[in-house]
Amino acid sequence: MSANLDHPAMKLSSPSAEEFIAAQQSPEYQRLRHTLRGFVFPMTAFFLAWYLLYLCLGVFADGFMGTPVWGNINVGLILGLLQFVTTFAITGAYIYFANHRLDPQAQAVRDGFTDGEYAREAAVLSESTPKVGQL
Repeated sequence: MSANLDHPAMKLSSPSAEEFIAAQQSPEYQRLRHTLRGFVFPMTAFFLAWYLLYLCLGVFADGFMGTPVWGNINVGLILGLLQFVTTFAITGAYIYFANHRLDPQAQAVRDGFTDGEYAREAAVLSESTPKVGQL
């Protein structure tokens, strides 16, 4: 596998720590972080609540979970298989969300590195921050 040396990321030198700090303080990064957390935290809470419900039903409502639905298939088996379905559905929803919402915002953050915006902000920050020994 050969590296694509024409890709913009391959032409850059490594950003400095100050550039990363400037990027982290940028509105683009803050928006990206807020958008990601707005999806991940509720989806995690939903899945954990759904899994906890499944566990509690298995422990405390074994009669309900053992209710036959069709032949040897019971409610517990169906709910257990729905755990897998839920996992795949959440994964698909995240892929769609990342492609349509996160990737454009992440590109805006990357663009801040490639166009030198964060380097300029880092220079301003380093000029205004007292150095060790200057205090």
